[in-house]
Amino acid sequence: MLGRPVSFFVAGAAGAATLTAASAPSPLYPVYQRLWGFSAFTLTAVFAVYVFALLAALLTVGSLSDRVGRRPVASGGLALLALGMLLFAIAGDSGGLMVARIVQGFAVGAATGTTTAMIMDSAPNPRFGSLVSSAVPSLGIVLGAVLAGALVEFAPLPRQLVFWILAVVYLALAALVWWVPERARPESASRGPIWRSLLPSAGLPQATRPVFFALLPSMAATWALAGLYLSLGSSILGTVLAVHSHFVVGIVLGAFFAAGTAGTVGSTVLPPRLREWFGYGTLALGVLVTIAAMPVSALPLYVAGSVVAGFGFGATFRFVVNALGEAAPVARRGQVFATMYIVSYLAFSVPALAAGLAVERFGLKPTAVAYGALEVALVLIATVAGIVRARRRVSESELRPGAHP
Repeated sequence: MLGRPVSFFVAGAAGAATLTAASAPSPLYPVYQRLWGFSAFTLTAVFAVYVFALLAALLTVGSLSDRVGRRPVASGGLALLALGMLLFAIAGDSGGLMVARIVQGFAVGAATGTTTAMIMDSAPNPRFGSLVSSAVPSLGIVLGAVLAGALVEFAPLPRQLVFWILAVVYLALAALVWWVPERARPESASRGPIWRSLLPSAGLPQATRPVFFALLPSMAATWALAGLYLSLGSSILGTVLAVHSHFVVGIVLGAFFAAGTAGTVGSTVLPPRLREWFGYGTLALGVLVTIAAMPVSALPLYVAGSVVAGFGFGATFRFVVNALGEAAPVARRGQVFATMYIVSYLAFSVPALAAGLAVERFGLKPTAVAYGALEVALVLIATVAGIVRARRRVSESELRPGAHP
C-alpha cells in the first residue's frame, strides 16, 4: 500500500484526470460541426447527454464507495473512462459522438464523487483536503482544453491523438488507485444488500442538509458558467470573437479554468469571513466584463473577464467544498459529494441545453449575453443566501447557553 502523501497525490491526480475528459472534446466541436454539418442545438445535445449520463451514475453508483470502499469504484470509473476515450477516437458522426459522451459521462459520474472523497480521506488535514479537492476539477479541465487545442492545431491525427493519450493515462490511474489505502471504514451491510444502493437515489445526512441547501445558489452560479464555457465557448470564440486557431481556443478556455485553480488557492490567504464574498464579487465582475466584450468583439477584454470570472469560480467552489466537507460525516462523504455533483451538473447542463435552443432562434451573440445576465442573477441570489445564512449563524450563537448579549 502507498503511504499517505503518495496516496494523496494519486487521489488528486485521479480527480484532476477525471475532469480532463470533460474539456478535451471542446476545442474539437467546431471541427466536428464542419465535418458532419450538425446544428448548434445538436452540439449542445452532444454536450447534454454527457451530463445526463453523469447524473445517472451519480444517482446509482455515486455513494457506492461508502459501502464497498473507494478503490473499486474509482478504478472501475477510470477504466470505463478509458473506453469512452477510445470511442471518441473512432467516432464518425454525431451519433458516434453521443455514444462516446454517454460512456464518458457515466464514467465521470462514477469516479467524481469517489475521488473527491478519496482526496478528503487521504489528506493530511481537512483544510488541505478541501483545497485540493476543489482545485482539481478546474485544473483537470485546463489540462484537457489546452492539451486538446495544442494537439488539434499542431499534431498529426488531430481528432484521435488526444483521446488515445488520455485512454492510456486512465488505465494507468485505474491500476494505481488500488494501492491507495481505505481510510474511511465502509458502512455496515446492515443497511441492506448492496444492489439496493444502486437504485436511483440521492440523499444527505440530516446534519448536512441545512448547509447543503443554503449553498445551492452557489453551486448553480459556478457550474452554470462552466457549462457555458464548455458547451458554447468554442463557438463564441470562433463566431463572435473571430478566433480561428484551435490552440488559441484551447488557451482561452483553459484561462478561465486555470484562473479557477488560482482562485481556489488564492482565496485561502483571505480571512475566512471574506472568502465567500470575494468569490461572489469576482465571479459577477468577470461575467459583466465578458458581456461587455462580446458586442464589440474585444478578445483581450473577453479574456480578462474570463480570468476574473474564473478566479471567482475557484474561490466560490472551494468555499462550497470546504463547508460540505466540514458538515459531512466521514463515512457519508461519498454520498454528500455525489449529491453535490448532481446539483452542480444539473446547473452545468440544463442552462447550456436551453442556450443551444436559443441560438437557433436568436443567434449566438444575443444568447451568450443573455446567459451572462442569468449568471449575474444567480450570483446575486447566492449572495443574498449567504447573508441570510450568516445572520442565522449569529442568531444561533446568541441563543446558545452562556452566550454574551
